[in-house]
Amino acid sequence: MYALPILTILIQAAFIVHVIRTGRNQLWIWAIALLPLVGSLAYLAVEILPAAFGSRTARRARSGMQRMVDPDRELRRVSAEVQISGNVDARRRLAEELYERGQYDAAIAAYQAALKGIFEHDPSLLMGLARAQFAKQDPGAARASLERMLAQNPEFKSAEAQLLYARTLDALNALEEAELQYASIAPSYPGAEAKLRYGLLLKRRGKIDEANRVLKDLLDGARLGPAHYRRAQAEWLERARRELV
Repeated sequence: MYALPILTILIQAAFIVHVIRTGRNQLWIWAIALLPLVGSLAYLAVEILPAAFGSRTARRARSGMQRMVDPDRELRRVSAEVQISGNVDARRRLAEELYERGQYDAAIAAYQAALKGIFEHDPSLLMGLARAQFAKQDPGAARASLERMLAQNPEFKSAEAQLLYARTLDALNALEEAELQYASIAPSYPGAEAKLRYGLLLKRRGKIDEANRVLKDLLDGARLGPAHYRRAQAEWLERARRELV
């Protein structure tokens, strides 16, 4: 009757000692102490097993669990890097972390702080800036950043940047320009999103037959493609099915 509670307490104690001796984040102590089963299992999955096996799957599990237990850990780490080094790569990582958190104003400020000196026209930074500006619902600023990126880096090629540029034109009601941009990138874009958005724009412009053709081609191609493609693109393919008339 008493064996299981005693074993649980012993495991908790062992893990807490491990946290202290190995210098792990002290939040683990609270998680293990206050959530005996869940906290111990999380510590096992995040800290002990990855250290023992070092596999990619284990590292992914560790990263996911770390975000659950201590969601601000990565933000603190990259913020400290910026304070210590102040270099462009640290500012980029900070901007990306802020973007992933939906803190778009702060992400924009971090990108702008990185766009200095020899990195003033860095294409990856300008792309990140435009993405944050668009997410903030400022397509005009996003368009300006993308056009600056293209003007200063004519050799830079990015399907993501091309799609984002089409979306900024779409959001700004520059529909003719947006249609040309979507038509240019949709055939070669590595995924279903570009073709779906192209079809939606055609419908918006009253070009129903063309829209249906684009959406049908998208769905027909997906049926012939590998299963992993359909799984990865499920959101866009489902929207295409709903929009096809």
